[in-house]
Amino acid sequence: MTAIPYSLTARHKGFNRAEIVDQNFIEFVQLWQGDVHSPHGDHSPVLPGSKLDARGFRELLQSQLISRHLDLMARVLRVQNKVFYTIGSSGHEGNAMVARLTRHTDPAFLHYRSGGFMAERFRKLSGMDPVMDSALSFAASMEDPASGGRHKVWGSKPLWVLPQTSTIASHLPKALGTAIAIEQARRIGHKLPIPDDSISVCSFGDASSNHATAQTAFNAAAWTAYQKLPAPVLFVCEDNGIGISVKTPNGWVANNFRHRADLDYYYADGLDLANGYAQVQEAVEHCRHTRRPTFLHLRTTRVMGHAGTDFEIEWRSVEELFQVEASDPLLRSAEIALSSGLYTKESLLALYEATRKRCFEAAEDADRRPRLTTLQEVMRPLAPYTPAAVKAEAERTDYAQRRLAAFGSEDKLPENQPPRHLAIQIGQALHDIMAKYPESLLFGEDVAQKGGVYTVTKGLFKTFKGSRVFNTLLDETVILGLAQGYANMGMLPMPEIQYLAYFHNACDQIRGEAASLQFFSNDQYRNPMVMRVASLGYQKGFGGHFHNDNSIAALRDIPGLVVGCPSRGDDAATMLRTLTALAKVDGRVCAFLEPIALYMTKDLYDAGDGQWQFNYPAPGEAMVLGEGRVYHEEASDLVVFTFGNGVPMALRAARTIEAELGWKVRVVDLRWLAPLNDAFIAAQAKTAKRILVLDEGRRSAGVGEGIITAIVEGGSGATPLQRVVGADTYTPLAGAALLVLPGEAEVVAAAHMLA
Repeated sequence: MTAIPYSLTARHKGFNRAEIVDQNFIEFVQLWQGDVHSPHGDHSPVLPGSKLDARGFRELLQSQLISRHLDLMARVLRVQNKVFYTIGSSGHEGNAMVARLTRHTDPAFLHYRSGGFMAERFRKLSGMDPVMDSALSFAASMEDPASGGRHKVWGSKPLWVLPQTSTIASHLPKALGTAIAIEQARRIGHKLPIPDDSISVCSFGDASSNHATAQTAFNAAAWTAYQKLPAPVLFVCEDNGIGISVKTPNGWVANNFRHRADLDYYYADGLDLANGYAQVQEAVEHCRHTRRPTFLHLRTTRVMGHAGTDFEIEWRSVEELFQVEASDPLLRSAEIALSSGLYTKESLLALYEATRKRCFEAAEDADRRPRLTTLQEVMRPLAPYTPAAVKAEAERTDYAQRRLAAFGSEDKLPENQPPRHLAIQIGQALHDIMAKYPESLLFGEDVAQKGGVYTVTKGLFKTFKGSRVFNTLLDETVILGLAQGYANMGMLPMPEIQYLAYFHNACDQIRGEAASLQFFSNDQYRNPMVMRVASLGYQKGFGGHFHNDNSIAALRDIPGLVVGCPSRGDDAATMLRTLTALAKVDGRVCAFLEPIALYMTKDLYDAGDGQWQFNYPAPGEAMVLGEGRVYHEEASDLVVFTFGNGVPMALRAARTIEAELGWKVRVVDLRWLAPLNDAFIAAQAKTAKRILVLDEGRRSAGVGEGIITAIVEGGSGATPLQRVVGADTYTPLAGAALLVLPGEAEVVAAAHMLA
């Protein structure tokens, strides 16, 4: 490649690197002295021996220039508060080749340096403008078709680009999950929203490839391929040699991935369209035809720094910056454009300046468009809820024949069985749901042949077979990534996380990915799922921290997440019906917390009384979101607000309180922990003479704070109140666990304090 003249490159620290990179291109073209080949037709190689034809090169060049000038525009207009994002794609424009060689129906999960990819993918459908759409996103305009002004994201519903925020590898598990879901659809007879031979495309940086979340996706992909199961995911590692300011060791990516078993490695030069095109093509075709996980190591560079606030001259030498800027892929593209005879110096510079003008005009236009100005506008897509439609779906019973087949006979239908305990009725409800929704899948560790650690899923594998009920590898991040992939492809996933403590290993798959998708896509994409989690404390004879986890605050803090927690079997069944309806109708991400200590509980007051077993609710019965259950509604001397394990505990304590103090005690089972039903709580509190909040969560972070806030804000702040709550500690082993969790004696003692 012709050397850069650098007559206008940096001489001191005050020079703006974006201006220098811009001027480098102009100088390079003006001073170019190479040989010119005779131009040929659109379908001739752009250069001798290249697999890229002239037409393809022209279009890729245009996409590269759009990406570059969007970056340059953002740097200029950010200081004028007309643009709010400056992490650019400069140096990564070669990813446009990946877009050209994949289809617009190949779901794409992109990292933030994907301007070239997006500009090129926009060609796949007519009538779309990558410049204006991007400008609206940069300007945080409500008219941004990707996110509605909520974030600068690369996304498009018609182009199957699912929006990501500034993600660091957290999108890899769901990209793999989507690839697996494409293949799973055929096995369960589900019609995909995309062609059957689609692949999942996922891009990320070399620094991100080291992240634990990335490594778990690579491992799961190889684990899948090792078993000869299809997983057509194209991992695109855009290797620019640096992560913000931390350099990737030379050769690290190639050395780390070239010889990984069952992860097929390909290298492509993303700095050179003429040479790199065939290399990218080979990787894409391999992934599509073999249906194997494929790792494309795409060589890139990073010019103009990590973002507009990254002044590289403060921590990199001028000589090093010169070297980086000399590797700018647009300079190589300019050389190809001129040497191929497709452009003259004048026509190439005219295209360059016309693209600049187009980007600035779009940005100025976008700056005049409306932005989000109210909280209601911001939150609108976060947690959609259509009560009437959800109720109708939860109560729908038009699957009687499938239901009969699932249970075996009329006599075996659960509503025709005697009262049963929680574990049995959850299993019955899951049979019901899987009969109702042929697109539903249940998966996790140990859920299939074994039926789960607590036999809750017993019989489901036999009834619905391994295509719908199956075990996964021991990796909660992958389990939740799979769930998102299945949801992307129109299925209804019900992942199981074996214990609440294990959820924390993978929390970001819900917090940062699944629950945020509706928000950041302006409700264009949804991740409907019902995550089942064996939860809470009081497990006897087995335990310690990982099996007695009461950390509910981590879930309640996730925006938009629905959290339900039943204390008895009939409530579990009606709650599950509503949760699945919320997922189907409104695309909600739901968590179903199953109290381990109540799984097998049959008695309430005395051994053998059977008072914690209940009749299975008939099809057509469902629980309204936020609806609580009240025991002894007429009582008002003391009202106990609680949930889960606290419900039978409070009912037992109520007998003692009545005997010792003569009070009539009302017990309120909240059932729904997020969102809390503040109006219901306030209404119950208003008729109470005294209030007790029983929360097995930790004192500093449980459910109780939300309950008390609802009571106070509802006007009952003057009512005498006590809180019985877990201690701020991890749960120890054996009997010591009961020292850190609330007990009946503490509930009674708190009542005496109120007296």
